Amino acid sequence: MAESEFLIPPLRPGAGIAVIAPAGPPKPGRLDPVEGWLRERGYRAQLLPSCFGSAQGLGPLDFLAAPDAVRLADVHTAFGDPQFDAVLALRGGSGCIRLMDGIDLGLLAHTRKLLIGYSDLTVLHALRTQADIPSLHAPMPASDWGMPGSDADTNALFARLASGWKAGDLVGQAAPHLLSHGGAARGRLIGGNLAMFCALLGTPYLPAVDGTLLFIEDISEEPYRVDRMLSQLRLAGVLNRIAGLLVGSFSGAESPDAVLADHLPRLRCPVLAGWPSGHGQPNRPLPLGVMAEMDVVAGTLTLC
Repeated sequence: MAESEFLIPPLRPGAGIAVIAPAGPPKPGRLDPVEGWLRERGYRAQLLPSCFGSAQGLGPLDFLAAPDAVRLADVHTAFGDPQFDAVLALRGGSGCIRLMDGIDLGLLAHTRKLLIGYSDLTVLHALRTQADIPSLHAPMPASDWGMPGSDADTNALFARLASGWKAGDLVGQAAPHLLSHGGAARGRLIGGNLAMFCALLGTPYLPAVDGTLLFIEDISEEPYRVDRMLSQLRLAGVLNRIAGLLVGSFSGAESPDAVLADHLPRLRCPVLAGWPSGHGQPNRPLPLGVMAEMDVVAGTLTLC
């Protein structure tokens, strides 16, 4: 099959992957195996300078992997250097949004290299969506690969990188969930981490939301904060304009199911809850920026 027939072309053996740390730093011991993991899967890998932090340290900004200038330069190198065929985030954390107004949007709009990551990477996925270029919400090496119980998610990611995605592909299926309601919906799949998506409101970087399928997930957000963010989306008009809502995992804090059960039935659009993507396990790869059809009754998501 010609690569032009794919929504996301396969990443062939020998492809070059740039590993960047546009957000937080890796925990001790989590950086060393990354290149080896990628080589074992048949890819050429290069860790760019942001992965190694700053020799001078960052003081109170040590929640960042490296200074803004280093992380920004790595984003541009990863997308601009022809030796790289895909861009993989080392981990999430915090810091991507600090880079948004410095990113060369023209550069990002003229390369279809696949961006892989999730969590804080939600804001970079939004830039790809704005440029009408697919990206991949998927497990990252320093936060997921090699962790207990993560093999199925990591294997699913590499299987999809090898096969690519085309129209008609089944993305996955969710089990029946009490919060699901409605029938079917079709639209461009956008979103990611709920907190980071809300952080884009009022900025030039929020993707067009009308008629889309919005995916949300989060970690370590107490129910009152989830309530605040969903209220913010409602008051901003987002929840009245989407075609459907896809709800992933909410982990690492008290369950927000009561909050979700209060908000979601008010939506006029279909809701498919319990989707196997997010900070918890499972965290199956989910393409963003592509057209998809959501069938609530069957629990499926299919690319269009």
